[in-house]
Amino acid sequence: MSRILFATLGSLGDLHPAIALALELRRRGHQVGLGTSEFYRDKITALGLGFHPLPPAISLVDEAFVRQIMNGRRGTTWLLRDLMLPATRALHAALAPVAAGADLLVASELVYPAPILGEQTGLPWVSYALAPVSLPSVHDPSLLPGPPGTHWVQSLGPAANRLLLLAARARTHGWWAPVRRLRRELGLPPGANPVFDGKYSPRLNLALFSPVLQPPQPDWPAATVQTGFPFYDESAANSTPALPATVEAFLAAGPPPVVFTLGSAAVHIADDFYVQAGRAAHLLGRRALLLLGRNPPPPGLPPSVFAWDYLPYALIFPRAAAIVHQGGVGTTAQALRAGRPQLVVPFAHDQPDNAARVTRLGVGRALPRPRFRAERVARELAALFADPAVAALAADLGLRVQAERGVAAACDALEGALRVS
Repeated sequence: MSRILFATLGSLGDLHPAIALALELRRRGHQVGLGTSEFYRDKITALGLGFHPLPPAISLVDEAFVRQIMNGRRGTTWLLRDLMLPATRALHAALAPVAAGADLLVASELVYPAPILGEQTGLPWVSYALAPVSLPSVHDPSLLPGPPGTHWVQSLGPAANRLLLLAARARTHGWWAPVRRLRRELGLPPGANPVFDGKYSPRLNLALFSPVLQPPQPDWPAATVQTGFPFYDESAANSTPALPATVEAFLAAGPPPVVFTLGSAAVHIADDFYVQAGRAAHLLGRRALLLLGRNPPPPGLPPSVFAWDYLPYALIFPRAAAIVHQGGVGTTAQALRAGRPQLVVPFAHDQPDNAARVTRLGVGRALPRPRFRAERVARELAALFADPAVAALAADLGLRVQAERGVAAACDALEGALRVS
């Protein structure tokens, strides 16, 4: 039996894949712990997994914090330059004693001390990426966070994208000065830019997303293994009833509804999103299910529009007529697996790229958040419903994603990494 430690920071979209893998590895007989934000302590301990708090403090119920981190133009810069990279020293101090007895450390890309610990102590470690934007390729470029002008450059081909990535590395060089200082104090060489090349493990780098979203690229790191998305289906893990009776009654009372959701982060800065969603459903003459989080239901909802706080996507999305969401990769993956048309309303980070990929696949459309008005939403959804090819293609891709063995394939690769001398 091996001791495996997962370390991840972020939203539920970042946490749930780690939970899925941790539970499967525990089922296979390994001792598994999970290091993440204190915010998730109760969720982790309820699953019987070892919990280890990691800095910096992140609270996704803090509206001011979420507005800063989900800012489309500046959110990624703030997250990396101002929050995560300066926290490398504190994160290293918290992670080092926990990882000391581990046989394998499995780290998401924001856990910048992982390669440092690997070099410092010889600890075997594995990196993973949850979305194509985390594995930049000049052959199938992702929409990088930043000025819209860069998106035009990306359309010019591999040579232009190589120059763009070089410029991005140069622009972010000053961001990772805290990492270089720590490495120097530990007697290590400066290393590579952790925003780009320095975040990949030479032992194993997992691409934890479906080839439907992006197939393997020739310029990915050599140790990359693509597995498909590791879905965490909460109802199965917790042995909870399938759905609350009132939700089940609503779903059974009429045609499939349009499901509106903003994931686990953007939902805290919803503003008028759900008001506009309810109006759009009325204009369309469609039933709707609003997943509100902590937001109050919009006033005067008709019986055709039902509001609930949160429901497992694996149970709800397959029963939707279409899914309107923020484009986080976890939500996007669930929507792809459900085989339903999508309207993606991206905020920041990987979301614009995921939205663009859904659009290119022919299974959805994208709508910038500032343009999310009832009339426009109704038109976009009407266009999706009017084209039977969209529904047919979404259903076909759903079958392909359902056939993937993301959790098993990733755990097979992790067990293989344990056997590497």
